[in-house]
Amino acid sequence: MFSKIATPIIAIIVFLGLWELLVWANGWPNFKMASPSDLPPAFWKYRELFLEMGWQTLWRTVVGLFLAVIVGTVIGMIIGFSRIARDALYPLLIGFNAIPKATLVPVISLLFIGQHDFNTVLMAFMISFFPIAVSVGIGLSTLEPEYRDILRALGASKATIFWKIALPKTLPEFFGALKVSATLAFIGTNLVEIVSPHGRGLGALFKSGETNGDYPLMFAVLIALAFLGIVLYYAVIFLERIFAGWADREAT
Repeated sequence: MFSKIATPIIAIIVFLGLWELLVWANGWPNFKMASPSDLPPAFWKYRELFLEMGWQTLWRTVVGLFLAVIVGTVIGMIIGFSRIARDALYPLLIGFNAIPKATLVPVISLLFIGQHDFNTVLMAFMISFFPIAVSVGIGLSTLEPEYRDILRALGASKATIFWKIALPKTLPEFFGALKVSATLAFIGTNLVEIVSPHGRGLGALFKSGETNGDYPLMFAVLIALAFLGIVLYYAVIFLERIFAGWADREAT
């Protein structure tokens, strides 16, 4: 237990040390490349803005991710249980996911003018539902047909087969995709906050630092985003331990 906590902390300290050494060795001023030692003053100076805008970014990201889980799971169930739906939806999903999401921000902003919270949540959802849908679909489509045949012979309904066999089997793939989607959701949130600025969220704070040439503030925002991403990632791991901890025990 101690090593699981100490190892990532040591890795972060080493990373920050190498970052500080890189800036010092190249003699970069903080208006070219901020160093870790430049960040604490920036955090303290703008501490109220970090708390306010960090919360704005976090709740929009979590809402978008929650919607991605619901919609992605439903789509995954459809393509997992129906070959026709799988053949029809996969090209559409892949094509949509191949579109750079930054190009969709102006489109969404024009469609929903002034709906800043909605636009941000929508982008977080759009960029994060794909891994969930694909993982659930693959997990369900690879369910051994022998299980289905045996349970059907015993009189089990499709709903029973799903809840008793298909869903537990899919949980490891689902949580693996959710870890990826959790980080993608932050990317979607910040795309809207930066590309279509509305003065809210950490993306707006980053844009302000860029406009004013405040590099320590910009890098402090990046570190804050990384911190929120790590927190959300470990929240997913906590849920995985609760609902799919058996998979990890089997692996060990």
